[in-house]
Amino acid sequence: MSTIAKEKPHAAAVSSWINLILAVACGIIAANLYYAQPLVGSISSALGLSSGAAGLIVTLTQIGYGIGLLLIVPLGDLLENRKLVVTLLIFNVVVLLIAAEVRNAALFLAASLFIGVGSVAAQILVPYAAHLSPEETRGRNVGNVMSGLLLGIMLARPAASLVEDFLGWHAIFILSAVLILVLALVLAKALPARRPQTSISYPEILSSMLKLLKTTPILRRRALYHAFLFASFSLFWTTVPMLLVSPAFHFSQTGVALFALVGVAGAAAAPVAGRLADKGWIRPGTGIALGLAAVSMLLPIVIHGGSLLSIISLVVAAIVLDMAVSANLVLGQRSIFALGAELRSRLNGLFMAIFFAGGAIGSAVGGWAYAQGGWEAAIWLGVLFPVLALLYFLTEKREAR
Repeated sequence: MSTIAKEKPHAAAVSSWINLILAVACGIIAANLYYAQPLVGSISSALGLSSGAAGLIVTLTQIGYGIGLLLIVPLGDLLENRKLVVTLLIFNVVVLLIAAEVRNAALFLAASLFIGVGSVAAQILVPYAAHLSPEETRGRNVGNVMSGLLLGIMLARPAASLVEDFLGWHAIFILSAVLILVLALVLAKALPARRPQTSISYPEILSSMLKLLKTTPILRRRALYHAFLFASFSLFWTTVPMLLVSPAFHFSQTGVALFALVGVAGAAAAPVAGRLADKGWIRPGTGIALGLAAVSMLLPIVIHGGSLLSIISLVVAAIVLDMAVSANLVLGQRSIFALGAELRSRLNGLFMAIFFAGGAIGSAVGGWAYAQGGWEAAIWLGVLFPVLALLYFLTEKREAR
């Protein structure tokens, strides 16, 4: 597919109220992927899971999300979007309540898988925001929505830790179910309907995805840029809690939760990146984001130890890394959403699935490197990922020529 039809400009800009609703919705939905991460120890102990099987609590949620990206998100190019999102949210309410109430390990793990599947509703709303936006403000609007999604991801872990301290681990799933139910009712009432104009069938949609990946260079390039950055991001946030609770720093779990809040500042880069994209500065913005990610990973290597200065360096690294990842994500989505309205859900599903796989690799190798060589071994791997992305980025100009 060498040529993809361009979308006609939308008649009117999406209202700031609808944009705010979409941003909040994406944050609430995406948070479900990360609530269980700081609760693994408590959940596995309560359900009688072995230490080896405890990792499945998080892994199955991620697998479910990947399945949903490839099999459900493409339905956004086929089915009425509002109804599809609301249906997924109601499904998520059910599985969240199951996760909160079951005492059987197998049932809880099954619920974890389906929590991931239902959470892909957020990735139907992101291209939906692009559909509602005219070309000249599409990057800004997508950036605003993505800032909400990123805030949800960054706040999920500390929120889950704090809720567990006061109410126990079951409560976070019950509270999330209530939030998701309210959200489903709000979206059903507030969002305008959007029915794709297509006669293609679901099997044809799925079969077209491999062809899209093969014939859309910008999709492959943007997905790989972000896969490298998300690998570094996942490595950092997988290993830095282990460093903070180690004898070098002696942080409590509450202290780790508070440290995680510093990443919230990184979400501010998303709307800024969207505005840069609307002005046609996607390429320089990408170079800056990749460079900042590499610098952020080098900072803890230059300043290390258990001093106050090393803690400050970790805080700065976390903020700069999260800003780089947020900005690059929005720049990537702005690029692929310009390829055609009729393909946005499939393109977004592929884009997210590829970089999500990069994140899974980053978490896995980060944990392995930390176990083998400590924090320094892990952080050097964290430097490698954005450096590889930068080297690949330098081939972009030559490829264009």
